[in-house]
Amino acid sequence: MSRSGNESCLRGAEDTVSFLVCVFHQWEEWAGLGQLEDYLSVLEYLLWVFTPLIIVFILPFLIVILLYLSILFLHVYKRKNQLREAYCNNLWDGARKTLATLWDGHGAIWHGYEIHGMEKIPDKGPALIVYYHGAIPIDYYYFLAKVILQKGRPCHSVADHLLFKIPGFKLLLEVFSVIHGPQEECVRALRNGHLLGISPGGVREALFSDETYPLLWGKRRGFAQVAIDSQVPIIPMFTQNVREGFRSLGTLRFFRWLYERFRLPAAPVYGGFPVKFRTFLGDPIPYEPNVNAAELAEKVQQAVQALIDQHQQIPGNILRALLERFHSKHKEN
Repeated sequence: MSRSGNESCLRGAEDTVSFLVCVFHQWEEWAGLGQLEDYLSVLEYLLWVFTPLIIVFILPFLIVILLYLSILFLHVYKRKNQLREAYCNNLWDGARKTLATLWDGHGAIWHGYEIHGMEKIPDKGPALIVYYHGAIPIDYYYFLAKVILQKGRPCHSVADHLLFKIPGFKLLLEVFSVIHGPQEECVRALRNGHLLGISPGGVREALFSDETYPLLWGKRRGFAQVAIDSQVPIIPMFTQNVREGFRSLGTLRFFRWLYERFRLPAAPVYGGFPVKFRTFLGDPIPYEPNVNAAELAEKVQQAVQALIDQHQQIPGNILRALLERFHSKHKEN
């Protein structure tokens, strides 16, 4: 409204109400509030566009929250059972089974988790499980839960040293027998009759593998030497669609440089999609005294690759994995 229009408006006001309305319109024009509706429309559009992007980066943090809730439960359980600790040889059995039940339920509800070949895991005695490492190895957590619930025994695990530096994780790692991975400690666990899980690709595979599922093991043969020294079989393992559940931006050149230069795994992870997860266990590779570490490592890599080739459509597709999840759920119903 022009200045002359404002003055005419004020002069033409017949009563107090008309005068106040005229003053409000002048103030609205002076403050630019007439464009507020346009601003809100733009904000609403931006919120609509970016909400899916925000969600896929928030969902991975829900897994971290679930891990911390597990740790909180362990602390509560420990305090409650302090008086019985001296009389109980398996203080943490109840806690492990409770958490295994929670994680098994999460896998069943969110990913329709299935495991094929559980009979290949021995009820007693040692074995080395070698698996493909997803961006977040949540499939391995589900596997550990299944072993505890179905086999009645825990499975020791080898993890990167960075995991031991995360605040609050110490108790969780101790209760579930997670070790840093010196070969001597791995051999000791297997010789004591335990199961042991390890991913030769580790953090590198988690960050830099992609929907084509390449195995990034490099020249790592330590796991093979552990199996030879312990004289135990190796069981290959792969989970279908694990890369469609969570993905990493590690394929971007900057994050690759950051890791190679500073060993900093800073590549963001996104996803949390409720895709179908199926874990497949291959036939055990028996101990052979005449096979060296390099030959055994190659043999195991070929076995894991064979599981990928057989059970994973390459390249992986998130939409296809989602449809597969709901299709399988419909068939179950």
